[in-house]
Amino acid sequence: MAEPSSPGAPKDKKLWKGVFAVSGIMITLVSYGVLQEKIMRVPYGLNKEPFRFSLFLVFCNRITTSAVSAGFLLASKKALNPVAPVYKYCLVSVSNILTTTCQYEALKYVSFPVQTLAKCAKMIPVMVWGTVIMQKKYKGNDYFLAFLVTLGCSVFILYPAGSDISPYGKGRENTVWGVSLMIGYLGFDGFTSTFQDKLFKGYDMEIHNQIFYTTLCSCVLSFTGLILQGHLLPAIDFVTRHNDCFLDITLLSTVATASQFFISYTIRTFGALTFATIMTTRQLVSIMLSCIWFQHPLSWEQWVGAVIVFGSLYMKSFLSKRPQRPSEQTQNGSSSPMKENP
Repeated sequence: MAEPSSPGAPKDKKLWKGVFAVSGIMITLVSYGVLQEKIMRVPYGLNKEPFRFSLFLVFCNRITTSAVSAGFLLASKKALNPVAPVYKYCLVSVSNILTTTCQYEALKYVSFPVQTLAKCAKMIPVMVWGTVIMQKKYKGNDYFLAFLVTLGCSVFILYPAGSDISPYGKGRENTVWGVSLMIGYLGFDGFTSTFQDKLFKGYDMEIHNQIFYTTLCSCVLSFTGLILQGHLLPAIDFVTRHNDCFLDITLLSTVATASQFFISYTIRTFGALTFATIMTTRQLVSIMLSCIWFQHPLSWEQWVGAVIVFGSLYMKSFLSKRPQRPSEQTQNGSSSPMKENP
């Protein structure tokens, strides 16, 4: 006679899945943030030589992700053939390369806390591109929350505590060039996620198929860019002379690839709402850790800006818990503005 199953077993299983998802996202993406700031802002060696080759980081990240996604497709016996026209994969790839390059380059001029909080404002370009590309419609409270997040980010950027001198230039961290790079990051990132959403809905596309072809295109484009800029050999020479930099880049590529697994697992198991809440918490933890690790002081105005931003994001998650009518879900369905794409 079979023993009755314990009523607490499903809840325990769900709990451990949640612990696994949260731990995976926190460890990989927080590590990713710390490593990218270390590589781009902390000089290496006795001569205090800064790493200047951001496109080389893009190439290393993408070739690692491409190899892993190809291995997954082969192991699961799924077709490697492109589902959509190749030029559409390349369009996502170009936008993604520009997104990541702006992200790395911005770290030369703004601190990681400023960059991380500014990323929270990505919901505005996502809404703009969603309206232009997908003809989506958004409600008034969506625009209000986006305004609050932008307001908080602006306060955080415009009122830094003291000066955070970059190894690449002089001046306060809210330099025009650094802010311009962050605006470029937000614009390109909004286009990337929106166009990816359109590909998924327009074609019967498996997620690893898109990852493989977009990252493969990124490998080719970033490698070509390195050759044209004459940065490939200097970058290899740099990591050869600085073994600790080579280790940092290897770890960065590893956690960037692993984070994609945890992001997909979390969205598939718990949904986009839970994922957005986890990502908001992760960003807050990343800012606090960066302030402690790299000694970034925060002014009282920045604390106010941070409270406005994260309060708005948590409020958005709370409001999203209300049951929606099918028409509302159709209007507001868009790629999550909190999705990370290392």
